[in-house]
Amino acid sequence: MTDNKPKILIIEDDLDVAEMLNAYFRVQGYEVFTVNWGEDGVRSCQTVHPDLVILDIRLPDIDGYEVARRLRSDRRTAEVPIIFLTEKRDRSDRLQGLEIGADDYITKPFDVQELRLRVRNALKRVSQGSLTNPVTGLPEGALVDEKLSEVIGKDGVALLFVSIDNMVSFREAYGFVASDDVLRAISLMIINTMREVSRPEDFLGHISGTDFILVLPPSNLAALGEKLRVRLDQSVEYFYPIKDREQMAKSRNRLNVKLAEVASLKDNFTDINQIKTELVRLKK
Repeated sequence: MTDNKPKILIIEDDLDVAEMLNAYFRVQGYEVFTVNWGEDGVRSCQTVHPDLVILDIRLPDIDGYEVARRLRSDRRTAEVPIIFLTEKRDRSDRLQGLEIGADDYITKPFDVQELRLRVRNALKRVSQGSLTNPVTGLPEGALVDEKLSEVIGKDGVALLFVSIDNMVSFREAYGFVASDDVLRAISLMIINTMREVSRPEDFLGHISGTDFILVLPPSNLAALGEKLRVRLDQSVEYFYPIKDREQMAKSRNRLNVKLAEVASLKDNFTDINQIKTELVRLKK
């Protein structure tokens, strides 16, 4: 990055809006690039390597949805945050953008101060992406590995895995926003149960997007596991719309939360990859 300034690529066919955003974000300390066509936007993203893209949906050649699809399918641009900028207000339009992989969505006419905050927050999430999950805010990646490395082989340490099955089917049926709501709700149930049963120093994080890991003493394992099983089993049906609950109760694609325990880390594992392999085995 030039002078370490974050780069923003603006793909906007309204020249007045594009120029206004260009000038505004330059004053805010960003390095800004603007293009007016979707195809140019895809090419520019591959050459400029922006830290964030502001993308209008209504463009003169390919629309913003197609631009986003291409960016998400290219390894070089798959992780770039995208904020959709559009006149469309329907919930279905918003969900379509989010399902493609957009990070945020703002409609015209917009408050430029609100857009600035959304840009700032999206860039902040990227900088923290390897440390915390963007939906739940819980530790993941390097923070989880660090915790497991700290306790591996020690006596008096147990693990509890909580895994959400069939989230992909749920997301396909109800959308990106609803699936994030499920993930967030389950994480809050785990946190609240830990407050009742566990110690403040016990650990909760993500092994993957839909897999949680708890690090706690063996003495708390049974009580915490039982409380979580009851609460999660009672809650799953309420993630579905009322009209679908009876049908989904009989479906093999129904959301299902599984718990698995490792009662002791002592002498069972020599590295953290073995712990992750054990999670895969226990899920099956």
